[in-house]
Amino acid sequence: MTFFVIRLLDFIFAFFGLIFGFPILIILTIIGYFDTGSPIFIQERVGRNKKPFNLIKYRTMTVGTASVASHLASSASITQFGSFLRKTKLDELPQLWNVLKGEMSLVGPRPNLFNQAELIQERDSHGVYKVRPGITGLAQVNEIDMSTPVLLAKTDEKMILTLTIRYYFKYILQTITGSGSGDRVTKD
Repeated sequence: MTFFVIRLLDFIFAFFGLIFGFPILIILTIIGYFDTGSPIFIQERVGRNKKPFNLIKYRTMTVGTASVASHLASSASITQFGSFLRKTKLDELPQLWNVLKGEMSLVGPRPNLFNQAELIQERDSHGVYKVRPGITGLAQVNEIDMSTPVLLAKTDEKMILTLTIRYYFKYILQTITGSGSGDRVTKD
């Protein structure tokens, strides 16, 4: 029952978020166009039941940056506007479309790339792929990212097993108020 209610909340929040956030999305897209020439970033990620889906975000790194997990990318690749988007978490706004389509939830394990074999193995052993991936969750608000696959998989499992409507709103509120710092990048 909880997951049905969460899916309903996801749909409602994503729908109204896209409608009311549309002017902001347009402004960020225009600024992003001047920043990189290609403001929207689409990347194949691992979804529920390991089904691939195309994650949509604002581009925060230069065009041509290698398709690797953020913690493996160089901080020199992040643009000035991209840095702002990451700090404010506005780069995640286009993922409301993924949520609306049912590919993601607002709260769930962050979707990883298919080339992250160690993380996939750990998440498989903890049943993480049984649920929709999310924009935020327990790991994100505690600054646990994909650079620590074992800890991340265990934290994701804990979140899945204990997720209630109360925690759903708690993780969203913590994210909006600034908990977590996003995925780390390699310092140059």
